[in-house]
Amino acid sequence: MEYNFYEKNYNIDKNIVEYVDKTCELLNKGFKSLDKIKEYNFLKVINSFNKNNLSNTDFNWTTGYGFGDYGVFKTEKIFSDIFKTEDSLVRSSIVSGTHAISIVLFSLLNYGDNLVSITGDPYDTLQQVIGIKGKEKGNLISKGINYSKLDLDDYGKIQYNKIKDYVKKAKLVAIQRSTGYTNRRAFTIDEIEKAIKIIRKSNQNAIIFVDNCYGEFTQTREPSEVGADIIAGSLIKNIGSGIALTGGYITGNKNLIEYCSNYLTSPGIGKEEGLSFGTTRNVLQGLYFSPMTTIESVKIAMLFSKCFNDLGYKVSPLPEDERSDIVESIVLKSPEKVIEFCKAIQESCTLDSNIIPEPSPMPGYEDEIIMSAGGFIDGSTGELSADGPLRKPYTVYVQGGLNFIQGKLAIMKVLQKFSDKNFIDLNKLTK
Repeated sequence: MEYNFYEKNYNIDKNIVEYVDKTCELLNKGFKSLDKIKEYNFLKVINSFNKNNLSNTDFNWTTGYGFGDYGVFKTEKIFSDIFKTEDSLVRSSIVSGTHAISIVLFSLLNYGDNLVSITGDPYDTLQQVIGIKGKEKGNLISKGINYSKLDLDDYGKIQYNKIKDYVKKAKLVAIQRSTGYTNRRAFTIDEIEKAIKIIRKSNQNAIIFVDNCYGEFTQTREPSEVGADIIAGSLIKNIGSGIALTGGYITGNKNLIEYCSNYLTSPGIGKEEGLSFGTTRNVLQGLYFSPMTTIESVKIAMLFSKCFNDLGYKVSPLPEDERSDIVESIVLKSPEKVIEFCKAIQESCTLDSNIIPEPSPMPGYEDEIIMSAGGFIDGSTGELSADGPLRKPYTVYVQGGLNFIQGKLAIMKVLQKFSDKNFIDLNKLTK
Protein backbone atom coordinates (compact mmCIF):
# COMPACT_ATOMS: atom_id res chain seq x y z
CA MET A 1 0.00 0.00 0.00
CA GLU A 2 2.70 2.49 1.02
CA TYR A 3 4.93 1.69 -1.96
CA ASN A 4 2.02 1.90 -4.38
CA PHE A 5 1.23 5.41 -3.16
CA TYR A 6 4.82 6.60 -3.68
CA GLU A 7 4.95 4.97 -7.12
CA LYS A 8 1.52 6.17 -8.29
CA ASN A 9 1.71 9.74 -7.00
CA TYR A 10 5.41 10.52 -7.01
CA ASN A 11 6.97 8.06 -9.49
CA ILE A 12 9.39 6.75 -6.88
CA ASP A 13 11.23 3.52 -7.71
CA LYS A 14 10.31 0.64 -5.39
CA ASN A 15 13.98 0.05 -4.56
CA ILE A 16 14.31 3.60 -3.26
CA VAL A 17 11.23 3.24 -1.05
CA GLU A 18 12.54 -0.02 0.41
CA TYR A 19 16.01 1.44 0.96
CA VAL A 20 14.67 4.53 2.78
CA ASP A 21 12.38 2.39 4.96
CA LYS A 22 15.30 0.12 5.94
CA THR A 23 17.45 3.17 6.67
CA CYS A 24 14.76 4.55 8.98
CA GLU A 25 14.76 1.25 10.89
CA LEU A 26 18.53 1.48 11.33
CA LEU A 27 18.18 5.00 12.71
CA ASN A 28 15.45 4.12 15.21
CA LYS A 29 17.84 3.72 18.14
CA GLY A 30 19.16 7.26 17.66
CA PHE A 31 15.60 8.51 17.22
CA LYS A 32 14.65 7.19 20.66
CA SER A 33 17.34 9.29 22.34
CA LEU A 34 16.05 12.33 20.44
CA ASP A 35 12.55 11.66 21.77
CA LYS A 36 13.90 12.06 25.30
CA ILE A 37 15.23 15.51 24.38
CA LYS A 38 11.85 16.35 22.89
CA GLU A 39 10.01 15.30 26.03
CA TYR A 40 12.29 17.29 28.32
CA ASN A 41 12.04 20.48 26.26
CA PHE A 42 8.29 20.18 25.84
CA LEU A 43 7.86 19.93 29.59
CA LYS A 44 10.11 22.98 29.96
CA VAL A 45 7.85 24.98 27.63
CA ILE A 46 4.51 23.90 29.09
CA ASN A 47 5.82 24.43 32.63
CA SER A 48 6.76 27.98 31.71
CA PHE A 49 3.26 28.61 30.30
CA ASN A 50 1.78 27.34 33.56
CA LYS A 51 4.12 29.29 35.83
CA ASN A 52 3.40 32.51 33.98
CA ASN A 53 -0.38 31.91 33.94
CA LEU A 54 -0.73 32.17 30.17
CA SER A 55 -4.32 33.12 29.40
CA ASN A 56 -6.56 33.78 26.41
CA THR A 57 -6.61 37.44 27.40
CA ASP A 58 -2.87 37.57 26.69
CA PHE A 59 -3.70 37.28 22.98
CA ASN A 60 -5.65 40.56 22.95
CA TRP A 61 -3.85 43.45 21.32
CA THR A 62 -4.14 47.14 20.73
CA THR A 63 -2.99 49.65 18.11
CA GLY A 64 -0.63 52.59 17.88
CA TYR A 65 2.16 52.54 20.44
CA GLY A 66 1.15 49.14 21.80
CA PHE A 67 0.15 50.30 25.28
CA GLY A 68 -2.01 47.56 26.75
CA ASP A 69 -0.55 44.90 24.45
CA TYR A 70 0.32 42.90 27.55
CA GLY A 71 0.85 39.61 25.75
CA VAL A 72 4.19 40.94 24.52
CA PHE A 73 5.49 41.18 28.08
CA LYS A 74 4.05 37.77 29.01
CA THR A 75 5.82 36.27 26.01
CA GLU A 76 9.12 37.81 27.07
CA LYS A 77 8.74 36.44 30.59
CA ILE A 78 8.10 32.98 29.15
CA PHE A 79 11.21 33.16 26.96
CA SER A 80 13.30 34.30 29.93
CA ASP A 81 11.99 31.40 31.98
CA ILE A 82 12.73 28.81 29.29
CA PHE A 83 16.21 30.15 28.52
CA LYS A 84 17.05 30.76 32.21
CA THR A 85 17.79 34.45 31.67
CA GLU A 86 16.97 37.73 33.41
CA ASP A 87 15.13 39.40 30.55
CA SER A 88 14.13 39.00 26.90
CA LEU A 89 13.18 40.98 23.84
CA VAL A 90 10.74 39.07 21.61
CA ARG A 91 9.31 41.27 18.89
CA SER A 92 7.63 41.01 15.51
CA SER A 93 9.60 44.11 14.47
CA ILE A 94 12.78 41.99 14.44
CA VAL A 95 12.70 40.79 10.85
CA SER A 96 15.23 37.93 10.91
CA GLY A 97 17.96 36.17 12.84
CA THR A 98 20.53 38.43 11.19
CA HIS A 99 18.55 41.46 12.38
CA ALA A 100 18.40 40.12 15.95
CA ILE A 101 22.16 39.53 15.98
CA SER A 102 22.80 42.91 14.38
CA ILE A 103 20.80 44.61 17.17
CA VAL A 104 23.00 42.90 19.76
CA LEU A 105 26.24 43.95 18.07
CA PHE A 106 25.26 47.55 17.31
CA SER A 107 23.74 48.18 20.74
CA LEU A 108 26.61 46.73 22.77
CA LEU A 109 29.65 47.88 20.77
CA ASN A 110 30.98 51.42 20.49
CA TYR A 111 33.80 53.19 18.67
CA GLY A 112 37.15 51.56 19.47
CA ASP A 113 35.64 48.39 20.96
CA ASN A 114 36.94 44.97 19.94
CA LEU A 115 34.63 42.30 18.56
CA VAL A 116 36.19 38.83 18.48
CA SER A 117 34.69 35.73 16.92
CA ILE A 118 36.21 32.49 18.22
CA THR A 119 34.38 30.31 15.67
CA GLY A 120 35.89 31.82 12.52
CA ASP A 121 34.04 34.32 10.36
CA PRO A 122 30.28 34.27 10.98
CA TYR A 123 27.46 33.51 8.56
CA ASP A 124 27.54 35.28 5.17
CA THR A 125 24.90 37.92 5.95
CA LEU A 126 26.69 38.89 9.17
CA GLN A 127 29.95 39.42 7.33
CA GLN A 128 28.29 42.38 5.63
CA VAL A 129 26.95 43.61 8.97
CA ILE A 130 30.51 43.60 10.31
CA GLY A 131 32.02 45.01 7.11
CA ILE A 132 34.49 42.28 6.18
CA LYS A 133 32.52 41.59 2.99
CA GLY A 134 30.63 43.93 0.73
CA LYS A 135 30.45 47.72 1.04
CA GLU A 136 27.23 48.21 2.95
CA LYS A 137 26.78 51.63 4.51
CA GLY A 138 26.79 51.80 8.29
CA ASN A 139 28.55 48.49 8.99
CA LEU A 140 30.40 47.96 12.27
CA ILE A 141 33.91 48.54 10.93
CA SER A 142 32.83 51.84 9.33
CA LYS A 143 31.77 52.95 12.83
CA GLY A 144 35.23 52.34 14.24
CA ILE A 145 34.60 48.92 15.79
CA ASN A 146 37.53 46.51 15.50
CA TYR A 147 36.97 42.94 14.35
CA SER A 148 39.18 39.88 14.62
CA LYS A 149 38.60 36.15 14.49
CA LEU A 150 40.06 32.92 15.74
CA ASP A 151 39.87 30.43 12.90
CA LEU A 152 38.72 26.89 13.55
CA ASP A 153 41.30 24.12 13.28
CA ASP A 154 41.63 21.83 10.26
CA TYR A 155 38.89 19.59 11.68
CA GLY A 156 36.36 22.41 12.12
CA LYS A 157 36.81 22.57 15.90
CA ILE A 158 37.36 25.51 18.24
CA GLN A 159 41.02 26.10 19.03
CA TYR A 160 40.59 26.16 22.80
CA ASN A 161 44.32 26.55 23.45
CA LYS A 162 44.34 29.89 21.58
CA ILE A 163 41.18 31.48 23.01
CA LYS A 164 42.94 33.05 26.00
CA ASP A 165 45.22 35.30 23.93
CA TYR A 166 42.54 36.26 21.40
CA VAL A 167 39.93 37.51 23.87
CA LYS A 168 42.06 39.45 26.36
CA LYS A 169 41.04 42.86 24.99
CA ALA A 170 37.64 41.92 23.62
CA LYS A 171 34.52 43.91 24.51
CA LEU A 172 32.31 41.21 22.98
CA VAL A 173 33.18 37.62 22.13
CA ALA A 174 30.92 35.97 19.56
CA ILE A 175 30.22 32.26 19.12
CA GLN A 176 28.19 30.89 16.21
CA ARG A 177 26.50 27.69 17.28
CA SER A 178 25.22 26.50 13.91
CA THR A 179 27.19 25.44 10.86
CA GLY A 180 26.20 28.38 8.62
CA TYR A 181 27.52 27.92 5.08
CA THR A 182 30.49 25.83 6.22
CA ASN A 183 31.16 22.10 6.28
CA ARG A 184 31.60 21.79 10.03
CA ARG A 185 28.99 20.45 12.40
CA ALA A 186 27.26 22.68 14.95
CA PHE A 187 28.97 23.16 18.28
CA THR A 188 27.40 21.27 21.15
CA ILE A 189 26.45 22.91 24.42
CA ASP A 190 29.35 21.12 26.12
CA GLU A 191 31.79 22.60 23.59
CA ILE A 192 30.30 26.07 24.00
CA GLU A 193 30.49 25.74 27.79
CA LYS A 194 34.17 24.77 27.59
CA ALA A 195 34.93 27.83 25.45
CA ILE A 196 32.98 30.15 27.77
CA LYS A 197 34.94 28.98 30.81
CA ILE A 198 38.21 29.81 29.06
CA ILE A 199 36.94 33.23 28.01
CA ARG A 200 35.86 34.01 31.59
CA LYS A 201 39.30 33.15 32.96
CA SER A 202 41.03 35.38 30.41
CA ASN A 203 38.61 38.33 30.36
CA GLN A 204 35.98 38.55 33.09
CA ASN A 205 34.46 41.71 31.64
CA ALA A 206 33.90 40.43 28.11
CA ILE A 207 30.30 40.10 26.92
CA ILE A 208 29.83 36.56 25.65
CA PHE A 209 27.29 36.37 22.85
CA VAL A 210 26.01 33.22 21.11
CA ASP A 211 24.21 33.18 17.77
CA ASN A 212 21.62 30.53 18.64
CA CYS A 213 19.93 30.28 15.22
CA TYR A 214 18.94 26.71 14.27
CA GLY A 215 20.06 25.41 17.66
CA GLU A 216 17.06 25.87 19.96
CA PHE A 217 15.69 22.67 21.55
CA THR A 218 18.15 20.35 19.77
CA GLN A 219 19.66 19.63 23.20
CA THR A 220 18.33 19.89 26.75
CA ARG A 221 20.36 22.99 27.58
CA GLU A 222 20.78 26.33 25.83
CA PRO A 223 23.93 28.53 25.68
CA SER A 224 22.41 30.92 28.22
CA GLU A 225 22.45 28.07 30.75
CA VAL A 226 26.22 27.56 30.47
CA GLY A 227 27.45 31.13 30.88
CA ALA A 228 26.53 33.07 27.74
CA ASP A 229 25.54 36.64 28.65
CA ILE A 230 23.20 37.08 25.70
CA ILE A 231 21.88 34.95 22.83
CA ALA A 232 19.67 35.64 19.84
CA GLY A 233 17.70 33.85 17.15
CA SER A 234 14.81 33.93 14.70
CA LEU A 235 11.18 33.07 15.35
CA ILE A 236 10.80 31.53 11.88
CA LYS A 237 13.43 28.85 12.43
CA ASN A 238 13.23 26.14 15.14
CA ILE A 239 11.26 28.08 17.65
CA GLY A 240 8.39 29.14 15.37
CA SER A 241 7.25 25.70 14.13
CA GLY A 242 5.87 27.15 10.91
CA ILE A 243 3.29 29.07 12.96
CA ALA A 244 5.06 32.26 14.08
CA LEU A 245 4.46 34.78 11.31
CA THR A 246 7.72 36.71 11.75
CA GLY A 247 10.03 38.03 14.44
CA GLY A 248 13.13 37.37 16.43
CA TYR A 249 14.26 37.07 20.03
CA ILE A 250 17.15 38.28 22.16
CA THR A 251 17.52 37.00 25.71
CA GLY A 252 20.12 37.39 28.43
CA ASN A 253 21.30 39.69 31.18
CA LYS A 254 18.81 42.45 31.99
CA ASN A 255 21.33 45.25 31.57
CA LEU A 256 22.28 44.04 28.08
CA ILE A 257 18.66 43.57 27.03
CA GLU A 258 18.01 47.19 28.03
CA TYR A 259 20.71 48.34 25.61
CA CYS A 260 19.16 46.19 22.87
CA SER A 261 15.67 47.49 23.60
CA ASN A 262 16.86 51.09 23.45
CA TYR A 263 18.53 50.40 20.11
CA LEU A 264 15.45 48.70 18.68
CA THR A 265 13.20 51.64 19.61
CA SER A 266 14.95 54.55 21.35
CA PRO A 267 16.41 55.46 24.76
CA GLY A 268 13.54 56.36 27.03
CA ILE A 269 11.13 54.07 25.19
CA GLY A 270 12.94 50.73 25.22
CA LYS A 271 10.55 47.81 25.67
CA GLU A 272 7.61 49.92 26.80
CA GLU A 273 6.32 50.48 23.27
CA GLY A 274 5.99 48.16 20.33
CA LEU A 275 2.94 46.56 18.84
CA SER A 276 2.51 42.78 18.54
CA PHE A 277 0.18 43.21 15.53
CA GLY A 278 -1.80 40.33 17.01
CA THR A 279 1.05 37.83 16.62
CA THR A 280 1.30 36.77 20.28
CA ARG A 281 -0.91 33.71 19.80
CA ASN A 282 1.14 32.57 16.78
CA VAL A 283 4.46 33.11 18.56
CA LEU A 284 3.44 31.13 21.62
CA GLN A 285 1.67 28.39 19.68
CA GLY A 286 4.82 28.03 17.60
CA LEU A 287 6.86 27.86 20.80
CA TYR A 288 4.48 25.19 22.12
CA PHE A 289 5.10 22.90 19.15
CA SER A 290 8.78 23.77 18.78
CA PRO A 291 10.33 20.97 20.88
CA MET A 292 8.44 18.45 18.73
CA THR A 293 8.97 19.97 15.29
CA THR A 294 12.64 20.63 16.05
CA ILE A 295 13.25 16.95 16.76
CA GLU A 296 11.36 16.03 13.60
CA SER A 297 13.81 18.28 11.74
CA VAL A 298 16.78 16.61 13.42
CA LYS A 299 15.48 13.18 12.43
CA ILE A 300 15.14 14.34 8.83
CA ALA A 301 18.71 15.66 8.92
CA MET A 302 19.92 12.29 10.22
CA LEU A 303 18.09 10.49 7.41
CA PHE A 304 19.72 12.67 4.74
CA SER A 305 23.09 12.21 6.44
CA LYS A 306 22.80 8.43 6.47
CA CYS A 307 21.63 8.14 2.85
CA PHE A 308 24.27 10.40 1.36
CA ASN A 309 26.98 8.97 3.60
CA ASP A 310 26.04 5.54 2.22
CA LEU A 311 26.52 6.94 -1.28
CA GLY A 312 30.02 8.14 -0.45
CA TYR A 313 29.38 11.87 -0.14
CA LYS A 314 30.97 13.98 2.57
CA VAL A 315 28.26 14.90 5.08
CA SER A 316 28.24 16.90 8.30
CA PRO A 317 27.23 15.92 10.88
CA LEU A 318 27.70 12.19 10.36
CA PRO A 319 24.61 10.07 11.09
CA GLU A 320 25.91 9.06 14.51
CA ASP A 321 27.21 12.49 15.60
CA GLU A 322 25.69 14.43 18.46
CA ARG A 323 23.44 17.17 17.05
CA SER A 324 23.29 20.80 18.07
CA ASP A 325 21.33 22.31 15.18
CA ILE A 326 18.86 21.16 12.53
CA VAL A 327 21.17 21.65 9.52
CA GLU A 328 22.75 18.90 7.42
CA SER A 329 25.47 19.83 4.95
CA ILE A 330 26.21 17.58 1.96
CA VAL A 331 29.21 18.25 -0.28
CA LEU A 332 28.02 17.49 -3.81
CA LYS A 333 31.09 18.88 -5.69
CA SER A 334 28.97 19.95 -8.63
CA PRO A 335 26.70 22.95 -9.26
CA GLU A 336 24.41 20.72 -11.34
CA LYS A 337 23.89 18.38 -8.40
CA VAL A 338 23.15 21.26 -6.03
CA ILE A 339 20.54 22.60 -8.44
CA GLU A 340 18.87 19.21 -8.99
CA PHE A 341 18.91 18.51 -5.25
CA CYS A 342 17.11 21.79 -4.55
CA LYS A 343 14.60 21.10 -7.32
CA ALA A 344 13.70 17.79 -5.66
CA ILE A 345 13.29 19.46 -2.28
CA GLN A 346 11.06 22.12 -3.82
CA GLU A 347 8.86 19.40 -5.32
CA SER A 348 8.46 17.97 -1.81
CA CYS A 349 7.44 21.25 -0.18
CA THR A 350 4.01 22.00 1.23
CA LEU A 351 3.48 25.13 -0.87
CA ASP A 352 4.87 26.17 -4.27
CA SER A 353 5.92 22.63 -5.14
CA ASN A 354 5.50 23.54 -8.81
CA ILE A 355 8.13 26.30 -8.63
CA ILE A 356 11.53 25.53 -10.17
CA PRO A 357 14.32 27.10 -8.06
CA GLU A 358 17.26 28.70 -9.85
CA PRO A 359 20.49 30.29 -8.56
CA SER A 360 20.18 34.06 -8.20
CA PRO A 361 21.66 37.04 -6.33
CA MET A 362 20.29 37.46 -2.80
CA PRO A 363 20.47 40.44 -0.42
CA GLY A 364 23.26 39.92 2.10
CA TYR A 365 25.20 37.38 0.01
CA GLU A 366 28.11 37.82 -2.39
CA ASP A 367 27.62 34.51 -4.26
CA GLU A 368 24.54 33.45 -6.15
CA ILE A 369 22.28 31.40 -3.88
CA ILE A 370 19.82 28.69 -4.76
CA MET A 371 16.98 28.29 -2.30
CA SER A 372 14.20 25.74 -2.27
CA ALA A 373 11.44 26.39 0.21
CA GLY A 374 7.68 26.34 0.27
CA GLY A 375 6.16 26.50 3.71
CA PHE A 376 3.22 28.06 5.48
CA ILE A 377 5.51 30.92 6.55
CA ASP A 378 7.53 32.48 3.76
CA GLY A 379 11.24 31.96 4.37
CA SER A 380 10.69 29.71 7.38
CA THR A 381 13.73 27.45 7.44
CA GLY A 382 12.11 25.61 10.34
CA GLU A 383 9.99 24.08 7.60
CA LEU A 384 11.43 21.80 4.92
CA SER A 385 14.00 23.66 2.84
CA ALA A 386 17.42 23.40 1.22
CA ASP A 387 19.80 26.02 -0.05
CA GLY A 388 23.40 26.81 -0.71
CA PRO A 389 25.81 29.23 -2.38
CA LEU A 390 26.97 28.35 -5.89
CA ARG A 391 30.64 28.17 -4.95
CA LYS A 392 33.16 25.38 -4.43
CA PRO A 393 32.95 22.73 -3.04
CA TYR A 394 29.26 23.06 -3.98
CA THR A 395 27.63 22.16 -0.71
CA VAL A 396 23.89 21.98 -0.16
CA TYR A 397 22.33 22.59 3.24
CA VAL A 398 19.13 20.78 4.25
CA GLN A 399 17.16 22.05 7.22
CA GLY A 400 13.75 21.96 8.76
CA GLY A 401 10.71 19.81 8.29
CA LEU A 402 7.67 19.94 10.53
CA ASN A 403 7.16 16.18 10.35
CA PHE A 404 9.37 13.24 9.51
CA ILE A 405 7.06 11.82 6.82
CA GLN A 406 7.67 14.85 4.64
CA GLY A 407 11.40 14.32 5.15
CA LYS A 408 11.05 10.72 3.96
CA LEU A 409 9.28 11.92 0.84
CA ALA A 410 11.97 14.54 0.24
CA ILE A 411 14.91 12.11 0.43
CA MET A 412 13.08 9.72 -1.91
CA LYS A 413 12.49 12.55 -4.39
CA VAL A 414 16.16 13.55 -4.24
CA LEU A 415 17.38 9.98 -4.73
CA GLN A 416 14.96 9.46 -7.61
CA LYS A 417 16.09 12.65 -9.35
CA PHE A 418 19.76 11.77 -8.81
CA SER A 419 19.10 8.31 -10.25
CA ASP A 420 17.27 9.75 -13.27
CA LYS A 421 20.22 12.10 -13.91
CA ASN A 422 22.73 9.23 -13.47
CA PHE A 423 24.34 11.02 -10.53
CA ILE A 424 24.05 7.88 -8.42
CA ASP A 425 23.91 4.14 -9.02
CA LEU A 426 20.80 2.61 -7.44
CA ASN A 427 22.68 -0.67 -7.10
CA LYS A 428 24.75 0.95 -4.35
CA LEU A 429 21.58 1.46 -2.34
CA THR A 430 20.06 -1.96 -2.90
CA LYS A 431 23.02 -4.21 -2.12
